[in-house]
Amino acid sequence: MRRLPIYFLVDVSESMVGEPIEQVQQGMRTIIQELRVDPYALETVFVSIIAFAGKATTLTPLTELYKFYPPVFPIGGGTSLGTGLDFLMDSIDREVTRTTADAKGDWKPIVFLFTDGIPTDDYRTAFRRWNDRYRGHANIVAVSLGDNADTLTLAQITENVLILKETDRESFTRFFKWVTASIKTTSVSVSEQAQDEVKLAPTTGINLEKAPAAPAARSHADDNFVVLHGRCQTTGRDYLVKYTRGRSFLGVELPDKYNESEYMLTGAYPVDGKTYAELSTGESASINTSRLRGVPACPCCGNQHGVVLCECGKIFCVGEAGNNGCPWCGLQGELGDGGGEGFDITRGIG
Repeated sequence: MRRLPIYFLVDVSESMVGEPIEQVQQGMRTIIQELRVDPYALETVFVSIIAFAGKATTLTPLTELYKFYPPVFPIGGGTSLGTGLDFLMDSIDREVTRTTADAKGDWKPIVFLFTDGIPTDDYRTAFRRWNDRYRGHANIVAVSLGDNADTLTLAQITENVLILKETDRESFTRFFKWVTASIKTTSVSVSEQAQDEVKLAPTTGINLEKAPAAPAARSHADDNFVVLHGRCQTTGRDYLVKYTRGRSFLGVELPDKYNESEYMLTGAYPVDGKTYAELSTGESASINTSRLRGVPACPCCGNQHGVVLCECGKIFCVGEAGNNGCPWCGLQGELGDGGGEGFDITRGIG
C-alpha cells in the first residue's frame, strides 16, 4: 500500500505557552477525529508530530490513522527552526519509503509547519539541505499563527506560506477544519488520480492570507514576546510568565502613552520543568523590568508575587511570609523592594 505521510512540525517555544498551544492540541484532536471517518484518508494517511523549540523531538512517529492518538504538547526554550527542519528531514529518511526502479514508494509527504515566532538559530545549512534534497520530494505548508512569525524566512523553503491573522478560539477552529479539508482533498487526489501534489482547500471564511515571498535577515531573539522562567517556592514546579509587545494588556487596549518597546502581561502558565529543559538550548537574553507591564500571581500555588529575582539570577514566587527561600539555589532571606527602579532580568529567546 502506498501511504500519504502527513507531518506536523509544531513550534512549542515559550511564546506558544498558554492558549496557542492549547488550541493546537485541541486542533490536532479534531483533525484526527474527522480524518478517521473519511474512507480515502483512512486508507492512505499516516500522521507524525514533531515538536521543536531550542531542540526537536518526535511526539508521535509516522502512524496510521486508526492507531494514532494525539499527544500532549510540551513547551521548550528557543525557536530553532533549522534544528526542527533537520529533525524532520532525518525522520523522512527513516520513515518514508522512496520510489525505486522496481517499486512505487509512498506518496510525496505533506508537512504542516506551525510557528508563531522568529527563528533563533542559524537555519541556513538546514534550509540549503531542504532545498537541495527534499523540496522536490515533499510539500511544506508553513502557517504563521498570528502575524509575529518571520514569514519572509519561511518563504525560503516553500511557496505555501500563510498567515492566520486572528488566533481566537473560533479562528483556530475554522483553521484546523481547513487543514483537515486539505488533507482529505489530497488523499482523494492520490487515491483516484494518482497525483501527489498538496491540494489545499479553499480559504473562504477563514482569515488566512498569503505571505510575501522574499529573503529575510536572521534575529537571535524573538522580540515579539518576552518569556520568563520561574519556579514555585511552595511546590517546586516550574512555570513561564509571558509578555507580549504592544499596547494591549490582557485584551484591553491601553492609552497612547504606552509604546511598542514595552511588553504587556499575557499570563503565567505551569510547565513540566524536565521536558522544558530537554527541548531548550539553554540560550538566553536579558531585558530590563522597566519594560514589562504587569506582575502575575504564581500559577502553581497562587502566591501574590510571581516574578521575584533571587541573587542567583533566577525567578521564583513569594507570598505573604516574611522569610522566603529560593527554590533554585536555596538562599533564604526577606523580600526587598529593589529600590523602585528597573533591573535586568534573564528572559528566553522565544
